[in-house]
Amino acid sequence: MSTATADAVAGPRSPIQVLRAYVALTKPRIIELLLVTTVPVMMLAARGWPSSWTVLATLAGGTLAAGSANTINCVVDRDIDAVMARTRRRPMVRHQVAPVAALRFGVVLGMLATVLLGLTVNWLSAVLADAAIGFYVFVYTLGLKRRTPSNIVIGGAAGCFPVLIGWSAVRGSVGWAAVVLFGVVFLWTPPHFWSLAMRFKDDYAAAGVPMLPVVARPVYVTRQIVFYSWAMVAVSLLLVPFGAGWLYAVAAVGLGAVFLVAAHRLHAAVKRGEPAKPMPLFHLSITYLSLLFGALAVSQLV
Repeated sequence: MSTATADAVAGPRSPIQVLRAYVALTKPRIIELLLVTTVPVMMLAARGWPSSWTVLATLAGGTLAAGSANTINCVVDRDIDAVMARTRRRPMVRHQVAPVAALRFGVVLGMLATVLLGLTVNWLSAVLADAAIGFYVFVYTLGLKRRTPSNIVIGGAAGCFPVLIGWSAVRGSVGWAAVVLFGVVFLWTPPHFWSLAMRFKDDYAAAGVPMLPVVARPVYVTRQIVFYSWAMVAVSLLLVPFGAGWLYAVAAVGLGAVFLVAAHRLHAAVKRGEPAKPMPLFHLSITYLSLLFGALAVSQLV
């Protein structure tokens, strides 16, 4: 199939179908997970509930910024997505949106995010949002993803920017507490994503993407998962001296213990030569992050 044919837009569709295609380009489920980390950080920075207007403006700006990065990623990676079963139904693969139109949409979302955050929150938050977009598009998608197994370790930093944006939205600066939480999300990303990549290893291999599970033995991958899991839990406890609260401290210990047990079980099963079952850890990682940041939010109110 020629490039022109592959990039052709599908036949006439209703306005609702067009809208759904553009929304799907932004990867809403990923955005939800990113925003879960934003509000609790804002509450920690405010030592309670910050201005509701600031919260709404920050979430709106963060949604636009994440949508921008995800849309551009869909444009760049449409050839990879077409090969992988997990991503074959994305709008670019199904030719529901033309590449030029999708790219224009992504750029406009980024511009709107910058203006909204700059004018309604502060320009530091706007710059951080732009940095997140740039890092995800240029460093991860274009620079690392197709070239190195360290792609998600380094490139995953893009998903850590919401905690910096949330803090700067309230304080107008980037404090050490935000840096610690940046570290938590940064260290959480490899166990989270490598678990998924283990499940879809064949897809990534077919697409020529050198995710760690593609190029390394399963026992090495799970050993790395255990290492990053321990580092993540240790860093999560560093937030306690920054006013995270007793409820957060209890949650960090309890949730961390559950996560570590699951990581070690996966590693032990692989060492025994059993078929890897990484998806429970993947789903647990989402629950872990949501509950940890939820506990941080509640700690600021009790």
